[in-house]
Amino acid sequence: MELQKPPAAPPVAAPEGCLVVAIRLPVRIVVLVLVLPVRMVWDALVVGGRFLGDAVLRPLGRGLWWLGKALCVWPLIGLWRYAVVPGGRALGWLGHVLLVVPAVWCHRYLLTPAGVGLAWVYARVLTPVGLAALWLLRGIGAVLGAVGVGAHTGVAWLLRYLVVVPARWVYAWCLAPVGRGVAWCVREVWLFLGMLARGIGLVLYWTGRILLVLPALALWRWVLAPVGRFLAVVAREVGDALGHAWRIAGRISRAVGRSLGTLFRWIFVEPVRWVYRTVLTPVGHVVRDAVLRPAARAARSVGRTARQALAAARETARQARVDVRRMLFGEPKQPREREAVVRREPSAGETRTLGRSTTALTKD
Repeated sequence: MELQKPPAAPPVAAPEGCLVVAIRLPVRIVVLVLVLPVRMVWDALVVGGRFLGDAVLRPLGRGLWWLGKALCVWPLIGLWRYAVVPGGRALGWLGHVLLVVPAVWCHRYLLTPAGVGLAWVYARVLTPVGLAALWLLRGIGAVLGAVGVGAHTGVAWLLRYLVVVPARWVYAWCLAPVGRGVAWCVREVWLFLGMLARGIGLVLYWTGRILLVLPALALWRWVLAPVGRFLAVVAREVGDALGHAWRIAGRISRAVGRSLGTLFRWIFVEPVRWVYRTVLTPVGHVVRDAVLRPAARAARSVGRTARQALAAARETARQARVDVRRMLFGEPKQPREREAVVRREPSAGETRTLGRSTTALTKD
């Protein structure tokens, strides 16, 4: 006894007819010839679109986004922050001062006393008056009710014996027999019309079936169904051919693109690289070593000499200004030495002791 189920057998493909095999290869060749230019154009458009999106549209979109923020968002934020919000606060304060405070004052000092007064009037005046009016209306209603009951009884007796009893006799002995006869006639006429309609419908059914249904069924079975099967086979093969041709065209387009890229590299890039590496780089090194570096050293020495000359000229000009000032205004005055101030502190030889004073005022 096996514990595991045996693996399911792979589905067996249905055998294909000779018609499918006959039309498959020509259809695929024709479709490949038609699809290949479309696929190459599509790949070129995709590459161009990616380059355009990366190089133009994305920076343009970012610039437009920043411009939109600068022109719309930031002004609106500033307007909201510095105009609408302060204006709203000012309007709120103004509404509070002009509406809320007067309304509170009116409610507190006008409506509340008026309500208290009206409540007193309702409790002390209107309620007794209303109770008295209610008692009076209740008595009047009782009198009118008694009168109405008597009148209703009399009118009901008159209607019973003058209208209801004669109407019942007329219904029982006249209208009911006539209605039964009319109903029997209508039922018989309805049965006759039903039989007539059933016969006409049966005739029309068989006529339509013979004239329409059977030819349509034959047309469907012997013409439309085979044509539909043929068209389904053709459509399936065309769809498969389109998918296969699209994939093959993609590979061909990729190979062509790589070939063009390689050709462009060997025609333009490699010669430019060879010229740069073989010609321009040595020439540049020679020019750098033979021309640029000596020129730079000469320029540095010239600059150093010019700076020294400028420094000497500045020193000469400064000395000339000093000489002119001395000739015009004379020698500048020398600062006088400060006179020695008599110090009140004793010298090193005369030191203070407990028994003598060494200050100038108390010296013995």
